Amino acid sequence: MISQFKARLAATAVTLMIVLNPAAGHSQAATAAAPKVDAVETQMPHISVQTIGKGTPVILVPGLSSPRAVWAGVVPTLAKSHRVYVVQVNGFGGDDPRANLSPGILDGIVGDLHTLIAQSKLGKPAIVGHSMGGLVALMLAKAHPEDVGKLMIVDSLPYIGEIFAPGATVAALEPQASAMRAGMAAAYGKPANPAANEALAARMALKPDSRVAVAGWAAKADARVSAQAMYEDLTTDLRPDMASIAAPITLVYPWNAVGPTKPAADALYRKAYATAPHVTLVDIGDAAHFVMLDQPAAFQAALDAFLQR
Repeated sequence: MISQFKARLAATAVTLMIVLNPAAGHSQAATAAAPKVDAVETQMPHISVQTIGKGTPVILVPGLSSPRAVWAGVVPTLAKSHRVYVVQVNGFGGDDPRANLSPGILDGIVGDLHTLIAQSKLGKPAIVGHSMGGLVALMLAKAHPEDVGKLMIVDSLPYIGEIFAPGATVAALEPQASAMRAGMAAAYGKPANPAANEALAARMALKPDSRVAVAGWAAKADARVSAQAMYEDLTTDLRPDMASIAAPITLVYPWNAVGPTKPAADALYRKAYATAPHVTLVDIGDAAHFVMLDQPAAFQAALDAFLQR
């Protein structure tokens, strides 16, 4: 039996293990609204990007099955002094999945981000990624170091297989990841299970409003896209590459009284990022995986400090 800590991280890896009604595009649960600001939207094969504000560029990448609305609490403030590029993975917000119905979703997102940065002449922007979005940000820094000025990784690991067993390999985990993918994809088009969504959200967030938002987002995501993206997340191992990522990394991670406690969280994340040459660790208490929802003020402060470094 895995610990409460590993149970939460396992839920992070399989955010939509119990699904959903991805085809419906509607949810019984309320969801956090996107900020009411004027934005220019660009559609790409694997992502869409809303561009808001003026100033130095910042790219925000959400996690597995999350829409861009996960960043709604920070975008208005950021847009006062930054040009903010708010990503949404096609299929995660109830929109057309486009190229994400084929394998290669994570590499496709990296490719789209590279195109965005080159075509928009962003130089080396700051990249902020949550969960799977954090893994994508690390992948971008590995594949295109010229694209990244600095990284803020929010509750993400270089290889999530570590939560199943220390030293786990992709080869050992692949059969389980494949089975998870098949189970999730099979739920596409079937009636939603609100109780299951709410139970899952309770693992991912602490505050009632946070849980309502997370459950609503889960109900709108396309299970086919979530299944393949989860599989790719579970079978991507960046541990050997961490020492070569030169971009400064700010790692934000949560802890709480139920678990993970602060000592447990400190130990896990320090070990996971031990070989990265430039890492700043920022822990936020009384929060779960969706730390930006559970502790918005503390998260905003961490984001501001990251951008000022």
